[in-house]
Amino acid sequence: MGILPPFAMHMANELLSVPVAGATLALAAIVVAVAARRARSAAADDRLPLMGVMGAFVFAAQMINFTLPGMPGTSGHLGGGVLLAILMGPAAGIVTMSAILIVQCLLFQDGGLLALGCNILNLGVIPCLLGAGTYRLLLGDAARAAAWRQYLAAWLACLVGVTGGAA
Repeated sequence: MGILPPFAMHMANELLSVPVAGATLALAAIVVAVAARRARSAAADDRLPLMGVMGAFVFAAQMINFTLPGMPGTSGHLGGGVLLAILMGPAAGIVTMSAILIVQCLLFQDGGLLALGCNILNLGVIPCLLGAGTYRLLLGDAARAAAWRQYLAAWLACLVGVTGGAA
């Protein structure tokens, strides 16, 4: 049956029809393959340990659930796609988030195999792309940006990325 309902995360298999699940899984596989190719060509060997450490951090942070007010039986959790995209770039962020979501799906039964493609798109791809794009657009030259500007850019990137994924 899986984890108790108040502790379950992600979109469940039952919310998607098989054709929609297949289409989102195919689209997610294509996007992750392109991101993996870009991350491999752009990343130096020293970025791989950072991907592992940040992946473990986001994995642990996403396991903390909180009840949504006014919605009994529904919970939310932190999403780390924007953080990963800001720190490592959108391609490495997408690959890392996909690995996190696959592990959560297979080991902790969060979501399901049919909903995996949709979860990768909603929690990984969209927040990484929108968040990194918003951050870069608002920040400009990161080396010369003031601390308040970096904070504001990161906050707005999270707002845009997470809201975009939820939409």
